[in-house]
Amino acid sequence: MKMLMIKQYGFYMAILLLFIHIAGCKDYLDRDPIDAIPNEQYWQNTEQLEMAMTAIFSRVKAKNTVDMENMGENTMWPSTHEYKDIGSGVFPITQPTVNNEWRNMYRDIREANTFLINYQNAEETTPGANELLAAEVRVLRALAYSFVISFWGDVPLILEPLELGDEALYGERTPRAEVVDFVLADLDTAAAVLAPEIPTGDRLGRINKGAALALKARIALAEGRYEVAEEAAKAVMDLGVYRLYSNGDPETSYWELFTNTGKLANGRNQETILARLHLIDIIMHNLSREIQVPDQSARFVPTRALVDSYLCSDGLPIDRSPLYRDSTYESVFQNRDPRMTQTVLVPGDAWGGRYDGRPIDENDDPDIFMRPKFNQDGRGCMTTTGYYYKKYVTPSAVGLVGRDDNDIHLIRYAEVLLTYAEARFEQGKLTQEDLDMSINLLRDRVGMVHMDLGFLAANGMDIREEIHRERRIELALEGQRYFDVRRWKEGERLANPIEGVKAEWFPELASGSFRIGPDGYLQAQWNRRFDDPKNYLWPVPQPQLERNPNLGQNPGW
Repeated sequence: MKMLMIKQYGFYMAILLLFIHIAGCKDYLDRDPIDAIPNEQYWQNTEQLEMAMTAIFSRVKAKNTVDMENMGENTMWPSTHEYKDIGSGVFPITQPTVNNEWRNMYRDIREANTFLINYQNAEETTPGANELLAAEVRVLRALAYSFVISFWGDVPLILEPLELGDEALYGERTPRAEVVDFVLADLDTAAAVLAPEIPTGDRLGRINKGAALALKARIALAEGRYEVAEEAAKAVMDLGVYRLYSNGDPETSYWELFTNTGKLANGRNQETILARLHLIDIIMHNLSREIQVPDQSARFVPTRALVDSYLCSDGLPIDRSPLYRDSTYESVFQNRDPRMTQTVLVPGDAWGGRYDGRPIDENDDPDIFMRPKFNQDGRGCMTTTGYYYKKYVTPSAVGLVGRDDNDIHLIRYAEVLLTYAEARFEQGKLTQEDLDMSINLLRDRVGMVHMDLGFLAANGMDIREEIHRERRIELALEGQRYFDVRRWKEGERLANPIEGVKAEWFPELASGSFRIGPDGYLQAQWNRRFDDPKNYLWPVPQPQLERNPNLGQNPGW
């Protein structure tokens, strides 16, 4: 198995360097006019197509998907971070990440277009192989378009590998609905070709029918096309090849999915539909260390807003449940949805952050977390909110820089189930049977009480709010929160101060060195805003406007 994995991963860097020359190393409006390798010398056979497709796939966001969580209010980055600035609503049109996202997504689109224009010229080694590769590239192009649509709304719809001087580069933006129509149709084209089986062996991690349909469901849901979203999600469910990951233990199954044990290569994960795979010594990242970095501030920390969103184990929110207690730090973790303690670090958990907030002379086992650390002394992991994540952390990787080989999960079957339930609700068609075949499967995995329509009604709980809550906690730290808040038109959530623990739990927070909010909670960031409608879209990047004034600017920018 490891040799197969090395064979698969070994393509990435060498192929990427080659394909950059083929497709042009810069974006549409900032690239060299002449390709280094002429198309007629490259697109000769299926092997070359596979190398090109793999290079395009290698561009897809990996850990950067998790980084985008900092744009929402679930997670806090301790220092200056451009995604955090975007989420806080305080950033200019010259902000580098805004332009980088535009450049990177249109780079990916250009490379996909180059492939799709040329692939039919290649000789097939196996009948149908070229069309399968083209279908995978269509899915990757759709993924890139899904980001630019969400960020900017109306965007240029470009379907050819244009050259400098081509008039299409300097035209107006295409209406959002028209771009979405094209993307959804293109995903249908891909799904019709791709096989339904989960790829294994030397195809491990490749794109299949489920990935095309799941991405279609995600995009349709984001665009309010609920009937399309429902149909696409149900089509994935009806494939019969996916199931939620479980090790048989409801107290660890959810958490384990995001560890090395849950990697696709281990053969036990039939939940992850699309992922960026990693392999030690070949392709690695630094996520475990950044979450519990043992000598600095944790880069990703949960917020009070996320912690408070978990229901109590009786199915009621914390402001209604008699089970909720907040007299101590430890008590807030008790009697809660089990996903909370499989996502957020709990006193008594193993961790890699070394010396926590206990006095050094009282800490006889730094591999066990007991108390948050609020001062940065270089001997342990500090938190700016008082909370830490355990999701996506392999403790043995924390002490090593850039040596994490957890897979990064881009689309999971869990998301498909959530999409199905939300799409059914928004059409006024949600039934208890729908919940039992979607959301309640997620709850069964962790031993949580079912979502019951009668119970919600009896307790005055809003169905839409509870579906949104379910998506929030199931997909925490997976890069989806910012996109969900914006599509739900709940941008005011992003304007609220980022808060952490209750100050009275920890005497050191009364020292005057910390900002405490009016309701007694630690504040980690407070200079946030969200202007409606301005912040529902990003500004068209200044460099792109300078090259093409016909792009125009989004409202309020």
